[in-house]
Amino acid sequence: QVQLVESGGGLVQPGGSLRLSCAASGSIFSIYGMGWYRQAPGKQRELVAAITYGGSTNYADSVKGRFTISRDNAKNTVYLQMNSLKPEDTAIYYCNLDSRSVSPLPWGQGTQVTVSS
Repeated sequence: QVQLVESGGGLVQPGGSLRLSCAASGSIFSIYGMGWYRQAPGKQRELVAAITYGGSTNYADSVKGRFTISRDNAKNTVYLQMNSLKPEDTAIYYCNLDSRSVSPLPWGQGTQVTVSS
């Protein structure tokens, strides 16, 4: 069973930065694109950034220019560098397969990101 473990969240002031990590067990990194998702209270989960196995990236308009997704295939890890954070970025952040092309794996617990002064 593939497991996804997210880490790196926390409380940060507006304008600050955080780097999220997602470690995946199993061999999924050899095939699939990966994505970072977020779910704010009372809202649906949304895809905010995606990266193919080869490194091509795609971002939601709301995070474009502020967030950067990357991956280390040798370590089965995907990252999300978040800069210039805004209060509206507050959410639980999850990683999973890129749902635009494949069904997601069972969701992990995510990591909470809170942007507040």
